[in-house]
Amino acid sequence: MCGITAYRGTTAAATRARAALERLEYRGYDSAGVAARRPDGTTVHLRTLGGVAALASGLGEEETDATTAAIGHTRWATHGEVSEVNAHPLEDCSGRFFVVHNGIIDNAEQQRAQLVAAGHRFATEVDSEVIVHLVEQAHRPGIGLGDALAEAVSHLSGSWAVVALDTRTGALAGAAHESPLILAEGAGGTYLASDVGAVSPIVSEFRVLEDDDVVDIDDQGVRWHRADGSCRPRGLWPVPRTALLASTGRHRDHMGNEIDEQPLVARRVIEALAPGIDTGWLWQGLGLPPLEGIERLTVLGCGTSLHAGRAAAGVFERLGGLPTRALVASEAGHEVWEPRTLVLAISQSGETADVLRALDTVPPGHATVLALTNNTSSTLARRSDAVVDCLAGPEIGVAATKTFVAQVLTGVCVALSGLSGLNRVDSSRFDADMRALVATPDALAAALDEWRGPAADLATEFAAASGFLFLGRGSGLVYAAEGALKLKELSYRWAEHQPAGELKHGPLALVDTGTPVFVVDSGDPRLDVDIAEVRARGGRVVRLGERVLQVGGLPLHLPRTGPSWGPLETVVPLQMFARELALRLRRDVDKPRNLAKSVTVS
Repeated sequence: MCGITAYRGTTAAATRARAALERLEYRGYDSAGVAARRPDGTTVHLRTLGGVAALASGLGEEETDATTAAIGHTRWATHGEVSEVNAHPLEDCSGRFFVVHNGIIDNAEQQRAQLVAAGHRFATEVDSEVIVHLVEQAHRPGIGLGDALAEAVSHLSGSWAVVALDTRTGALAGAAHESPLILAEGAGGTYLASDVGAVSPIVSEFRVLEDDDVVDIDDQGVRWHRADGSCRPRGLWPVPRTALLASTGRHRDHMGNEIDEQPLVARRVIEALAPGIDTGWLWQGLGLPPLEGIERLTVLGCGTSLHAGRAAAGVFERLGGLPTRALVASEAGHEVWEPRTLVLAISQSGETADVLRALDTVPPGHATVLALTNNTSSTLARRSDAVVDCLAGPEIGVAATKTFVAQVLTGVCVALSGLSGLNRVDSSRFDADMRALVATPDALAAALDEWRGPAADLATEFAAASGFLFLGRGSGLVYAAEGALKLKELSYRWAEHQPAGELKHGPLALVDTGTPVFVVDSGDPRLDVDIAEVRARGGRVVRLGERVLQVGGLPLHLPRTGPSWGPLETVVPLQMFARELALRLRRDVDKPRNLAKSVTVS
């Protein structure tokens, strides 16, 4: 969840670490900090609750920054309250060593008790502080910083990406275990970071630390210590071209621009993947087994990614007749996995801890794992049998928008490719899905144009509403779920999604005069009855995705025939409304409270 950066070079280390940290602030923004070494051996140590931007005033300009080694951190709090005292970097008793950490130390209390008994003084409530004291304890003459860090983490259980700084020598050391950390060289020095996005404008390639790797960065260069005893560096990964495609536009917030970019993202995905659908080349090129040998599909994910997987699974289920289920990754610990299962594992970052832990429960040989991710060098990508790049580009807003659309369409393209040519697939329905796929960018663009004004008007109308209900049937239900999630994330108002047919079984009690009820219309004629029931109780219905023909001045609702993945374009007005309402409530739509984008802790 937290973001880590580090830099060692000839000058401006603190400034470079802070600049890289700005590109990781979506990972947590409870506090931020930098520690750096000046050439004379003195230390810069800044921490703030004001975000990464607030660090700039304390560091000065790059031209006057003479620091040669620095570490930076942006925090999402797990242990200890949000305070400047608990902000990273954390220091040892002597003030010589500093560390930044992303992860959770499961045995922190046990380690803390032993270290206190040995005379160490703790200054914070956070679990991470045990690491810097363990480094201090392990460091002695003849033991370098990397060896001291390796000894320190050998006492830990849990997850960590950690970078240590020795302010006396200017050495850095990094270690990783079940938490991401990359190394790259550029700008006259060496970087460590939680994500390649931190340094993508500066470097062209990078290396990934695997579990239990340790790296030393000092006057002798970069040295690797791998868990298998090897000292060879890990292989190089190219920085993906989409890493540089950050959204720009007319809005001051990233989220507004990312919503607007969705037709372009959809076109990028379709142009890249659709040519391989009809021939089956896309599926075959991934090395996946023929669908005839797969008996079931399990979608594995969390939050928005799980919703995207459920939408894409509609192709396998409705078009291909393949039994499917959606599995919340954090609840997968006691699932029974059956043979010949295709697991569609989805994570924007590819580092979602709950997804990775869920994959640990799959018995060997029981499943083929297909990963959909925006990071093809991620842990999920490296652990899967096949991986597809969602091609969304960087998404800075914490609440997912364009990555949802990219995940749905990526999954749809792969599913259609796997089903192409199968005898059990109705060719007319397959052709209809292909036509709908090609038309998706235009449908998303039309939704943007149609709902820009109404979304703002609805936000004004519902600004005082305390709760919202989102309804759908069939393929529309998952978009109702995504709409409710977006509203909760951004506005901090209660929102619930329900199958419309379940209203009479309890949820209708929530409806009162003026209650906002959003209905995602996927063409099921029973929705008219559901809507009538809501209106009879005074609910204010907003219907999305309907086809209406005016006959004699009266609206006639026509049957809607949509693709197997449902009315994807309806997510656009739901995103727009959630953002507009949040702005009226003076929320920070890019940084919702208590949330972070890359959930790397379980």
